[in-house]
Amino acid sequence: MASLPTPPAQPDDAPDSYVGLGADTAEQQARSRGWDTVRAVPPGTFLTMEFRAGRINFQVEDATVTRCWVG
Repeated sequence: MASLPTPPAQPDDAPDSYVGLGADTAEQQARSRGWDTVRAVPPGTFLTMEFRAGRINFQVEDATVTRCWVG
């Protein structure tokens, strides 16, 4: 039987630290901290719920991050 793959390590980062930042600043900061994928969406956007290692998500309203989560 094949072994299960080990998921890649995610950046050691606090998602709450992005709330209140401007969307552009938050994206630059996330990429500099090692996030592979940065996704910014408006409130109420329908998203799939699959977990992706290395992805950080920003809910952006009026060019400001109002919520942040990983996966």
